[in-house]
Amino acid sequence: MVLLRLAWFAGLVVSAIAATPDQWRSQSIYFMLTDRFARTDGSTTASCDASMRRYCGGTWKGIENKLDYIQGMGFTAIWITPVTAQLPEDTKYGEAYHGYWQQDIYGLNSHYGTADDLKDLASALHKRGMYLMVDVVANHMGYAGSGDSVNYAVFGPFNEKKYFHSYCEVNDYSNQTNVQDCWLGDTTVSLPDLDTDSEDVQSIWYNWVGSLVSNYSSEQSSSPFNDTNTDTTQVDGLRVDTVKHVEKSFWPGYNKAAGVYCIGEVFDGDAHYTCPYQEVMDGLLNYPMYYPLLAAFKSTSGSMSDLYNMINTVKSTCADSTLLGNFVENHDNPRFASYTDDMSLAKNAAAFTIMADGIPIIYAGQEQHYSGGSDPNNREATWLSKYNTNSELYQLIAKANAIRNQAIYKSDKYTTYKNYPIYKDDTTLAMRKGYSGSQTITVLSNLGESGSSYTLSLPDTEFKAGDKLVEIITCTSVTVDSSGKVPVPMAKGQPRILYPSSLIQGASLCA
Repeated sequence: MVLLRLAWFAGLVVSAIAATPDQWRSQSIYFMLTDRFARTDGSTTASCDASMRRYCGGTWKGIENKLDYIQGMGFTAIWITPVTAQLPEDTKYGEAYHGYWQQDIYGLNSHYGTADDLKDLASALHKRGMYLMVDVVANHMGYAGSGDSVNYAVFGPFNEKKYFHSYCEVNDYSNQTNVQDCWLGDTTVSLPDLDTDSEDVQSIWYNWVGSLVSNYSSEQSSSPFNDTNTDTTQVDGLRVDTVKHVEKSFWPGYNKAAGVYCIGEVFDGDAHYTCPYQEVMDGLLNYPMYYPLLAAFKSTSGSMSDLYNMINTVKSTCADSTLLGNFVENHDNPRFASYTDDMSLAKNAAAFTIMADGIPIIYAGQEQHYSGGSDPNNREATWLSKYNTNSELYQLIAKANAIRNQAIYKSDKYTTYKNYPIYKDDTTLAMRKGYSGSQTITVLSNLGESGSSYTLSLPDTEFKAGDKLVEIITCTSVTVDSSGKVPVPMAKGQPRILYPSSLIQGASLCA
C-alpha cells in the first residue's frame, strides 16, 4: 500500500484551481458514480446488473473519454464519487463500488484506474475550462462485519479504537447526539463512526483534505498526500457526505483546510433544520427543495403552491440560496422516471433544476430517462444507453444549460440574483431570475404530455411593452404586449424559457 500511496500523490495534490464559492455559482454539475458511467474500453454493451451491487468496470479514463458527451449538454463541472481505498470484501450488500465504505484514506481505489488516470482526468477537464468535484467522507469508515467486533487495524490511518465513537446504532433521528455519535450501517456492513471531536482526528482530516485538494498541509512530513511536484492542477471542489452525522463545530475547519468550495449533504427536507448547516459550510444539497420539486411534477396532481412557497422559504432561511445544489435525482433517491414515464413532467423537473437559484446537478442517466427505483436499482450503467445525444432529455438539458450559461455570460450578477416566483395557478409556476432587461423567465407546467395548447398571458416579468423575446425550448419569437404582459405559448405540458432576443445573438442557440 505504501507504493500505491506514493504513486497517487506524485504530482496529484498540487496547485489546484482552488475555485471559490463565487466561481462555483456559475457552474453546472454532471454527477456520476465513477463505476457506472464509462469504461476504459468504451464498451456500450458490457453487462451491469445494478441489483447485484458489484463493480461494473467504470473508470476515470472512461470518464475522460466521454467528456464530449458531458460538455455537449452544457455542463461545466463533474462530480465523481470518492476516490479512497475501500473495503475489499464482497458482502451480503455487495462490493464497495460506490466508494462510501473507505478503509484507507491515503490509498486509491484501483478499480477506477491508476494515479495517472486520475491526474489525466483532472488535466483534461481543466484544458476544457471545466471543474472537478470529488466526493469525500469524514464521518465514517467501512467494515464488513458487526460494529461490536471491528478490527480497527484495517483502517488507515485510524487504526485504533481510540479514533472512533463507542459502538451504538443511529436509531433516533430526533436526537441529534444519537445522529452524530452513533454508527450508520448495520451488523452486515457497519460504518465505524469517527470521533470528530477528537483533536487527533481533526488534525488528520484537516491535513488530509487540504493535501487532497492543493498540498495545503504545513506539516509536509505528516501526510503522504504532500509532494513537491507543482506541474499539474487537480481538485476544484468537494461534495461532503453525511454532514449532519458530524457535529457542526468540525466543519468550519474542514472547509477552510480544503480551501475550495464545499457542498454538504444534509439529508433532510426541513429548511429550518438543513439551512443552518450553511453557517459552517459553503453550500448544501438543496434537500428542502427536492421534496416539493419531486411532488410537484411526479404526477399531474402535484402541488405548485408547495414548490412556490419553498422557493421563498429557502431564500429567507438559508444563508445564500445561490450556493445550494439543485437536483431531482441522485444515487440515494429513486429516479424521477420511477414515479412517472411522462416525458413532459421529467422535462419540467429538469428545467427547474437548471433555471432556479443555485448550482444545477444532473445525475448521470437522468438525461436518458433512466427509471431505476431505490438503491441499488437507481445506479444503472450509463454506457448501456449508448450515450444517446438525441434523447429528448439530453436535448432539453443542453438547451437549458445553454441559456443559463448565456445569461451568466451576459450579466455577472445573474447568479447572485435570487430567483423570484412571479406567477402560479393550480398547474403552472413561473419564475424570474436576473435583473431587468437581462432576466430569464421560466414557466413550468404539470399538465403532462396530454396538456392542451393555450397562451399564458404572464405578468410581472419586468419586460416592457414591445420587447422582443425568444422562447428557447421551441425557438419561438415572442413580443411583450402593450400592457407589459408576455404571451407564452404553452403546449403538451412542456416547460418554457424566455430570454431577450438581443442578448441571444452570438450564441449557438435558436440561430
